[in-house]
Amino acid sequence: MVLIDEHYRIIAANRAYQEAYGMQADEVLGRCCHEISHHSPVPCHMRGEDCPHQAVFTTGEAHEVRHIHYDHQNHAEHVRIRGHAIKDQDGNTYLGEEIIRLPHQDDEITCGEMRMVGRSPAFLKCLHHIEMSARTDASILLYGESGVGKELAASALHQFSARAAGAFITVDCASLPETLFESEILGHERGAFTGCLGRKRGLYEMADGGTLFLDEVGELPLSMQAKLLRVLETGTFRRLGGAETLQANVRIIAATNRNLLEMAGQRQFREDLYYRLAAITIDLPPLRERREDIPGIASVLLERIGKSWGGQWSLSKEAEKRLFAYDFPGNVRELRNILQKAAALADGPVIQASHLDFELPQPKAVSHLSVSDEVNDSVIRPTALRNGGQPDDLDGLLRQYRGNRRRVAEILGVSERTVYRWLRRGS
Repeated sequence: MVLIDEHYRIIAANRAYQEAYGMQADEVLGRCCHEISHHSPVPCHMRGEDCPHQAVFTTGEAHEVRHIHYDHQNHAEHVRIRGHAIKDQDGNTYLGEEIIRLPHQDDEITCGEMRMVGRSPAFLKCLHHIEMSARTDASILLYGESGVGKELAASALHQFSARAAGAFITVDCASLPETLFESEILGHERGAFTGCLGRKRGLYEMADGGTLFLDEVGELPLSMQAKLLRVLETGTFRRLGGAETLQANVRIIAATNRNLLEMAGQRQFREDLYYRLAAITIDLPPLRERREDIPGIASVLLERIGKSWGGQWSLSKEAEKRLFAYDFPGNVRELRNILQKAAALADGPVIQASHLDFELPQPKAVSHLSVSDEVNDSVIRPTALRNGGQPDDLDGLLRQYRGNRRRVAEILGVSERTVYRWLRRGS
């Protein structure tokens, strides 16, 4: 526990805080919190992080985040920070921080041979949302581009939840044939169809007490969506060819790289199924928005490649710089493919920049929002509204953000469904 004033100065710290950072009380008091915990001369919000100090002093409300702190030996550790506004008898406000040291993430968040790795602000914010959402039993919809690691995030949600001891069952909706949907998801009884010789438990039943992960849920045909919705709404089902009504207690996590609300407007996805799946939505950042995580992710991928191929590789500094300059439209999956080819081409244990086979984009070809776009959000935020709350420059915003309705909704401070309703009304 530590008490911090409005100027980021520590005015009180308990013994556990002093021991964590290897300091005595007189070495802690009067110093800025970011100097001790982040080893940084500036507050963490100036480095792109979600700063509890800034949040609490701005809103007066409690705030909880996940950060990387550094101990007295400069070892990075993951911590959860709970910040509260505390007032003294004279009415002065202070930040009271409870700092909870977390297990090392590499040992904690895994899916097969892969691990969630990162310390960028975008990654830590996403990981915090995953941890907080895992505490509930609500259905979760993961949004993310292809290759960002949606199955890894779903596995993390399962591992952080109270269902961690239960099964984690994955359904690849993109490859599930419509004719086998009921048999695979709900199971079947003996003789349910020609050639059926025995009873089979479906994936939904196998996930009882655990988590069912619906990967690429946007690829499900409408007929399969209707059948899935019935099961999710009631939790009850019957095996194909069976008469007995069964029940399973299953937590649903779905993932997609498609805009399901837009698909619903085009009658390609059931709107009621969307709202059943999207009780909580989590955005997974693309690799280009967390470039500082590339060396750590590359290290894990090279370790995995080494185990498979019987070798050991690392990146040269020039190779790291080359990776930093690339946007990775295929995200982590593309990074893995690039490293596999580089390891095959390398004539030694160190991968050089010349071994990395991809073309750097020209500056004007960059596909994501530039820093200036982000800074100008406040400038382009509309002030003139039509009747019903619709902004005058909605079309202009959509053009600026390349049709990304979710991003426009965030800027306007409304739901994506509201943006969709405005567009429907104007068409």
